[in-house]
Amino acid sequence: MDTKFGEYVKAKRLEKGVNLRKLAEILGIVPAYMSDIEKGRRYPPDKEKIFMIATALSLSKEETEEMFDLAALAKDNTVSPDLPEYIMETKNSRVALRLARDIDASDEVWLKVIEMLEAEKGEDN
Repeated sequence: MDTKFGEYVKAKRLEKGVNLRKLAEILGIVPAYMSDIEKGRRYPPDKEKIFMIATALSLSKEETEEMFDLAALAKDNTVSPDLPEYIMETKNSRVALRLARDIDASDEVWLKVIEMLEAEKGEDN
C-alpha cells in the first residue's frame, strides 16, 4: 500500500490543529483505524468518508481533489473515488476519455479541453 494518502491526511490534520481522536470520532471510526490509514497500513476510506475528512479539515476544492487522487493511487491506480459515477452516467465523457487514450492526448491537449470547459462554466454564471 502507498502511504502518501495517509501522510497527506496527517499533514493536513496537523496543519489544521485537529487531533487524531477527534478526526476518527467525526468519521465514526476508532482512532487505531485512523492511525493505520495515516501510516499506510490500510487503504483510504470510501468516498463519503473522504468528503467527511475534507469537511472536518476545511480543505479547499484543490486539496480535496488531491486527496481523492492520492486515494486512487493507493488502490493500484484506480480512478479517483469522486469520478466514477460521473464517468459512467455521462456517455460522452467515456467517449472523450477513450479517444484521448487512443490518440495519446498530451497534457497540452488536456489543457485546451480544460480551458474550453472553464469557458463553458463561465458562461453559465
